[in-house]
Amino acid sequence: MKKQASMQDPAQTARTLSEALPHLQRYSGAVVVVKFGGNAMGDDAAMAEFARDIVLMRQVGVNPVVVHGGGPMINEMLSKLGIKSEFVRGKRVTDKATVEVVEMILSGLVNKRIVQAINDQGGRAVGISGKDDDLMVCEADDPELGFVGRPVEMNVQVLRDLYNAGIIPVVAPVATGVADNETFNVNGDTAAGAIAGALQADRLLLLTDVSGVKNAAGEVMTQITPEEIRQMTDAGVIAGGMIPKTETALAALAEGVRAVTILDGRLPNAVLLELFTDHGAGSQIRSTEPRVKPRIRR
Repeated sequence: MKKQASMQDPAQTARTLSEALPHLQRYSGAVVVVKFGGNAMGDDAAMAEFARDIVLMRQVGVNPVVVHGGGPMINEMLSKLGIKSEFVRGKRVTDKATVEVVEMILSGLVNKRIVQAINDQGGRAVGISGKDDDLMVCEADDPELGFVGRPVEMNVQVLRDLYNAGIIPVVAPVATGVADNETFNVNGDTAAGAIAGALQADRLLLLTDVSGVKNAAGEVMTQITPEEIRQMTDAGVIAGGMIPKTETALAALAEGVRAVTILDGRLPNAVLLELFTDHGAGSQIRSTEPRVKPRIRR
């Protein structure tokens, strides 16, 4: 026998939708770049929930662009193949053998899994890599890192064409080199930031496995200025894998992205909480503007 739902649940749902209206209006037509990564990618239920949130964003008029990582899947395959993997300053050292595995996993297995998840939720998604249409052209980031790329040229028209056609782009962070048609592995956060900057995106959301940027006392900071980020990095409070994320945030803001949020992708409906509620989620990095800037109608 089907259990009858209480009246409180639908009433709360209706109230939540009503309270979300100003946020829905604020982000209608906005470009929001979402970097999806971390261990949530390996969980079928979390993947389906993320895909549903992305489809909902598209349904209410937001133009999402998904950029993904795939570190755990790459680690698993490298281990199976007996290829040792090391990290320097939060970035994977990538030799020729490693970059071939990276491209196989990111452009193949991971990219198409995300595309399928979005399509299964009723969306329209197309998977591409930074190589397609020369979306990202890179130079070597650091001799120590090998085939790890730093984007030096962005050609994002293909992304505009896709989202203007109602299609959600899903981008694997593998790129072409400026010379000799080399293949480069690009840090997922770096790729997302470069894409957000080139698109002049309204928002960049970096989903990760931590709750946000923490201060020296271990507390998550919900609102941070670029200057505070620099001070915390100099003091060693921001370290390890958080450094590429905060560097990405500062670079994206410098390119004209309105705000960057670093948030826990394992949190249910994390993207929706950040965009469509007063509460928000994670650590938002911006200069002086509030979390939600009222839409001005002229």
